[in-house]
Amino acid sequence: MSVSYKEEFEQAGYTLVRGLFEVEEVERLRDHYMELRHRGSYQGDFSGHTSADRDPLRRYPRMAQMHRWDDTSLRWMIDARLDKVMTEILGRSPYAVQTMIYFKPPGSRGQALHQDNFYLKAEPGTCVAAWMALDRVDEANGCLEVVPGSHRWPILCTEKADTTVSFTDVTVPLPEQGAAVPIVMEPGDVLFFHGALVHGSNPNVTTDRFRRALIGHYIEGEAEKVASYYHPALRMGDGSELTLEVAEGGGECGEWTDTPDGPVAVLTGTQTITRKHE
Repeated sequence: MSVSYKEEFEQAGYTLVRGLFEVEEVERLRDHYMELRHRGSYQGDFSGHTSADRDPLRRYPRMAQMHRWDDTSLRWMIDARLDKVMTEILGRSPYAVQTMIYFKPPGSRGQALHQDNFYLKAEPGTCVAAWMALDRVDEANGCLEVVPGSHRWPILCTEKADTTVSFTDVTVPLPEQGAAVPIVMEPGDVLFFHGALVHGSNPNVTTDRFRRALIGHYIEGEAEKVASYYHPALRMGDGSELTLEVAEGGGECGEWTDTPDGPVAVLTGTQTITRKHE
């Protein structure tokens, strides 16, 4: 008996849907974003902390919130196929709040381990990511890596990341090294994952392969608040706007404490680092 998307999501914190989008669709999207990238810069572009002139991300910075000015991005963001899977996972249709495209050209840095709801601050409930591969993604070109079961942890206190290998400058500590597992994907596959799931990626060590990915961020349909950067939230299907409250930063965060049963993340810390988004 196969495990449902909902069961897998609840058990592991993520579920991978193979071939949700056709290869031809993916090729059109890949060409579309490469054309946009080559045309110039846009509000929301981000090449990473301490980017040097020779950093590949200077030529191919990440784009964010494209749905606010690009109809192709908006249509993908509220696509019925994404809505169907998330409705099965969550029990009701989510609200859409963010689009991003990562180009990750050859030789570029990865992204340190993190939890998405540290940034979105959706409440009640959490956020969900829909991460679609536009290329084959594997360990060589820096595929996504996740820590199964970490969605049961609280939002952890952050610490400084190694910016020689990560284009972002904060990360979260793990109770044991090697807990993250790689997710190898083909173009059109979509990984859906919980807002508390710890995830990140290593550098793209290839010389000739991009690792392009199109990402949507969503919040549970009962959410009443989300961080200000993600307003306005949109309904799936018609893309109509809705009014939510603004979630504030800071608050308690989890610190690892040794117990007879092993390390446990306890809400004994206070988050001193705040981010508008990431």
